[in-house]
Amino acid sequence: MIDAQKNNVINLAVGYLNKKYKANISTEYYTHIRTWREWWEGYVDSVHSYRELGIDGTAHKRELYRLGMAKRITEDWAALLLNEKTTIVADHNNSAVWLMGEESEQGTGGVLGDSNFWAEGNELLEKAFAYGTGAFVARADGAKVTDKGAVVPDPNCKAAIEYIDALSIVPLSVEKSRITEAAFISERTKLGKTYIYIETHTKGENGNYIIENEYFLLEGMQMKKADLPENIAPKIDTGSPRPWFAIVYPNITCNIRECNGLGMSVYANAIDILKATDIAYNNFVKDFKLGGKKVFYNKAMLQTNSEGKTITPDDVAQQLFQQVGDGMDFDAKQMVQEFNPSLRVAENKDGVQAQLDYLSFKCGMGTKRYQFTASGVKTATEYNGERQELVQHANRHAIVLESALKTICQALLYIGKAFCGADVDPDTPIKVNFEDGFVIDDVAARENDRQDVRDGILNVWEYRQKWYGETEEQAKAAIEGMQTAQNNPFGFA
Repeated sequence: MIDAQKNNVINLAVGYLNKKYKANISTEYYTHIRTWREWWEGYVDSVHSYRELGIDGTAHKRELYRLGMAKRITEDWAALLLNEKTTIVADHNNSAVWLMGEESEQGTGGVLGDSNFWAEGNELLEKAFAYGTGAFVARADGAKVTDKGAVVPDPNCKAAIEYIDALSIVPLSVEKSRITEAAFISERTKLGKTYIYIETHTKGENGNYIIENEYFLLEGMQMKKADLPENIAPKIDTGSPRPWFAIVYPNITCNIRECNGLGMSVYANAIDILKATDIAYNNFVKDFKLGGKKVFYNKAMLQTNSEGKTITPDDVAQQLFQQVGDGMDFDAKQMVQEFNPSLRVAENKDGVQAQLDYLSFKCGMGTKRYQFTASGVKTATEYNGERQELVQHANRHAIVLESALKTICQALLYIGKAFCGADVDPDTPIKVNFEDGFVIDDVAARENDRQDVRDGILNVWEYRQKWYGETEEQAKAAIEGMQTAQNNPFGFA
């Protein structure tokens, strides 16, 4: 029911946009996205549900035991690329503080902290790797504009980020495989009524972006125009050629024709292996479930109790003497037989491990990402040597993520200056530092940088900028403060 409504919403919204812009946008690609989402959620009815005939011929619905590896893979990619060691640095001090708070690092401060960026950004990245695409969208909440959409700076305006998944993104224009104009579709419920919110980002004749906001009441298969909430302006002329959205996706060339600028799931070409992994795991579990000891009794060993129920000898308190018939000539093997099914643990483990190796390889993580062995801990050199493919793909995906983070931070700074009247610089260089841990362990990387400082290859302030998440200004001020303290340890005037 929920999926049907979501399908209805995207189809209605795209239909409206096609009429508005006289376009021919297709919704066919969203069927692929829904399939990827089902694998991420961990249940695909056509794969994980089957019917089994009982002894009486009655069909019983059964479900495969499953590992849910699609979600685990996307969790791992998100954790590798956007984690607690990822830092965003703005060279301009006021801009850094405005974006990230007083310490200019991860935390609850600044616009990023207020937008819960470090948690929701990671969640969006996970969904982007699952669904193929995600978007960071900058918002100017409470922005004051004229009737024509011109900006009126207001200190009460708040910059914020919205996190949009692929099923809510409609590309309007694509240039060189990049989405340059887009619509973002979302549902909102008020007093039991469902509304569709359509936010379009298009370029005006002068090349600057114009944002239009529209609200519709959903009634069955129809959208009826509705009034916007009070804090949302119908139209905003941003006055800037910079987009207020940034698209993030796995850096994989899409081999599906109708993608229209949207990305492809990191496991899009590994669906068969996801199936095989769950089938292998199901077989493993079923062998344990069906592998209990079986004991078969000859009917002559069964007795009837006082209630008229048939019971086995083990259910009778007196087990020393049992009546088995008129004669004493019998073969014990014919009376009681024991059956111990083989659990095939080694074969099943090898089968599951083989599928995990194939899956890891197909998703760009090398062949040994998911290993369940007791062979001991490997050295960092051995491990890094084995995961070179993971390193290469991580660096490749980081290119897209870095570009998206820079774009959205510059959009936020522009909103801060033009809409909120903040003392920030939208043109300040933005630097994104990713964790070095998936290439080389942090201790070794830090020691390498210390050696570069000692050799004069790296400045001390550059070292602080990288490892402490400080701006150039903050780093130099900290160094100057330490030098002053060393020269005057007792604080004499």
